[in-house]
Amino acid sequence: MATRLAFLRAINLGARRKFAKDRIVAATEAAGFTDVTTYINTGNVRFDTRMRSRARIEQALEAAYLDEAGFEVPTITFTPAEIVAIRDEALRLEHDGRHYVSLLKDEPSPTTSAALERAVAAAGGSGERLHVSGRAVHLLLGENYHEARLDNAFLERSLGVSTNRNLTVIRALAERWCG
Repeated sequence: MATRLAFLRAINLGARRKFAKDRIVAATEAAGFTDVTTYINTGNVRFDTRMRSRARIEQALEAAYLDEAGFEVPTITFTPAEIVAIRDEALRLEHDGRHYVSLLKDEPSPTTSAALERAVAAAGGSGERLHVSGRAVHLLLGENYHEARLDNAFLERSLGVSTNRNLTVIRALAERWCG
């Protein structure tokens, strides 16, 4: 059995995309996964599986979540080691403001990553920057996230499906679920 962490995109944001933790657990178990637990109500799920393929795991979860919630729930999975690496990378980045991590469904090519970093740096002026590392994009922002130019919507236009968490959540998950 292997442990995986799933991050659900765009749930519990408004009246129409409600997906309670107990329903997430039930759907995850119905898809055949075991030892399921969640952390806060933003779509963070830990489970065990015999499946090896990330794509197959994500497809199974997305089908189960659609059945249970009644709407599509894009789902992105990582191994515990990958989450620890993302946390460790975040700790190496020096930043005084807000730090969010967008978790990507697919890893961008090095060319795409470099071009995105250059474009953001060239725009300058706002003090915001990003750092792409595999399937994680670190958004280094000012104090007010809601006024940021860099956000998950911006990244999805450039890099495809993603969901973001603040660094506090990434740290908590690494400590709770990744040994």
